[in-house]
Amino acid sequence: MCSPPTSACPVLKRVGDRLRRLWPASLLGRLTLVMVAGVLVTQLAASAIWASQLRAKSQVEAQSAAQYVAHSAAGAIRFFRSLPPAYRMLIIQQLREMGGTRFFVNLNHAYVPITQIAPHPLAQSVIATVRETLKTDLPHSPGFELAFAWPDQLVVAEHDVRLNDLPDAWVQHVLLLQPDPAPILVIQTEIEPGNWLYMAALMPNPYFLSSNDPFAWDRLTLQGLSLAVVLLLCLLVVRSITRPLAALSDAAEAFGQGHEEGASPLPETGSREFINTARAFSAMRERIQRYIEDRERLFISISHDLRTPITRLKLRSELLDDEALRNEFEEDLDELDMMVKGALQCVKDTDIHENPAEVKLDALLGRLVRSAQLAGHVVAYQPSGLTVRAKPLALKRAIGNLLDNALFYGERAEIGVSEEPGALAIAVRDHGPGVPDDAFASLFDPYVRLAHGREQNDGGMGLGLGIARSIAEAHGGQLLLENHPQGGLNAVIRLPA
Repeated sequence: MCSPPTSACPVLKRVGDRLRRLWPASLLGRLTLVMVAGVLVTQLAASAIWASQLRAKSQVEAQSAAQYVAHSAAGAIRFFRSLPPAYRMLIIQQLREMGGTRFFVNLNHAYVPITQIAPHPLAQSVIATVRETLKTDLPHSPGFELAFAWPDQLVVAEHDVRLNDLPDAWVQHVLLLQPDPAPILVIQTEIEPGNWLYMAALMPNPYFLSSNDPFAWDRLTLQGLSLAVVLLLCLLVVRSITRPLAALSDAAEAFGQGHEEGASPLPETGSREFINTARAFSAMRERIQRYIEDRERLFISISHDLRTPITRLKLRSELLDDEALRNEFEEDLDELDMMVKGALQCVKDTDIHENPAEVKLDALLGRLVRSAQLAGHVVAYQPSGLTVRAKPLALKRAIGNLLDNALFYGERAEIGVSEEPGALAIAVRDHGPGVPDDAFASLFDPYVRLAHGREQNDGGMGLGLGIARSIAEAHGGQLLLENHPQGGLNAVIRLPA
């Protein structure tokens, strides 16, 4: 737990929120991200291990090569020291005419400044090894000047004489100038006062500096190509895994929305697990479809059988002398006929199949209020003069369910209609005990009834609120339940204005 003075918790929370936003929502995105990240981390770890091993190997090889070159240079220095000064240039000239030896050798009267290559750890290690080996082999020498230089910048003699100024025959068998120049090791030592021996040579592996670099362009290109191939294969595998799942998701969504006409069966391709899942889903879809078809046939038969008694009741209502009572009977029979005609749709969507129309709320709610008052209930309603576009019978059914609940579970009810920004609200409030806060989440579940409701109405099924909410949502609205500040439950249907 973070203490109040610190600011670590907000920072960590912000970082966590950003990471959650970056985390893909789709299975394809998540698998792709995990596999790509895994391949990249593995590649980087392998490259780091390989680079470490390569550097260690190059270091050992360079040390060995440096000792070999230093021993050869020590032998050459001893040889030229043993010669009389007058014969030294003669021997050097003969070596040049014969094609040279391991070293390009020259004599100068002073130290020749060298333009060194850029600092490199391996080059500095080689120079240190050569210096130590020369000091060991030639303990009485006054000192050695060592450096690595590029051929095009190498000065080989006094008065700024460069390597490129010399005849090709003098250096072509000793130093590598074309086509890819390599760094040249230059050793200068004073063999006697006023006489400096100048020696230049390549390392046994001329390109030891580039071979030591694990991030050279050729190696990076090869690693990049291999990484691209691996990532491409990973993406293809992930795509092949998620494509059948996407087809399964589309099929399930289409089936849930009732779009079964022309639906093609799921392809039984892919992994064994998906094939088994596709077969199980297809079998489940067929069983549910058969069940729905059987239920539709049952309700079609029931609705067909009910038409005859409804027709007889309509004929008998014509014999009533009381015109108001006859009109009430005819309206009830018309509603019953509409419900019978839409029985199948009602079973599917808990809604009556009818076309939306402009509904005058005062007329619709006034009839509900009069019916409740005739039954001896107390219902208050103030006309609003508002209209709403809705399915009349479905909306009446939803409000009727809320009013029935209010009258069953409360002493009296109040109905109010008000306009809100972009919406119209129809509120039904009772004066009962209300609903406990922890019970709101389960009120819309089928067959769920509170203890107070069971005491007041033991014949209910607990379906009214769920049907009312489904009708409200089918109109693009919502049903909200809340305890009224002055007591009782307040049910509000909000519909688009």
